[in-house]
Amino acid sequence: MYYSEIKECDIANGPGVRVTLFVSGCTHHCKGCFNEMTWDFEYGKHFGEEDIEKILKLLEPTYIEGLTLLGGEPMEYRNQQGLLPLLRRVKKEYPNKTIWCYTGYLYDEDIIQDFCSKWDETKEILGYLDVIVDGEFVEELKDISLQFRGSSNQRIIDVKKSKKAGKIILWQH
Repeated sequence: MYYSEIKECDIANGPGVRVTLFVSGCTHHCKGCFNEMTWDFEYGKHFGEEDIEKILKLLEPTYIEGLTLLGGEPMEYRNQQGLLPLLRRVKKEYPNKTIWCYTGYLYDEDIIQDFCSKWDETKEILGYLDVIVDGEFVEELKDISLQFRGSSNQRIIDVKKSKKAGKIILWQH
């Protein structure tokens, strides 16, 4: 897996101060994407153990609320494989920090109905995620007044409550 950037102090992509990882590789190619260069799966730097260690160190301060995964597309299968070692370590070492994931895939249709039936990695990843912001960015629905999302079709989903309820439960701040 490759990544374009690790942000040490991000306040735009989830509540509080967060560490964000922008993975490379996306097949959605949304019109008006703010991060087009990350469509290429080999853009940026190779993600390895030293990057995991860096992120874990960045998550250490108590004022850091959690980790956010963006892209590119974190839920592309080859990115899921690359993210699993990181997510395992984050949840083990920082069980109270939240993990958010932005994906153009739909939680209920693509991730639950399709990916979970094909890939064990998806099921494991869902066990680590607290929130998924789902849905492709739609330029015609862009709304800069929306908190933590770019277009009004996107949903902010509480993963743990949704799994327990067997239906989508939106995240409440």
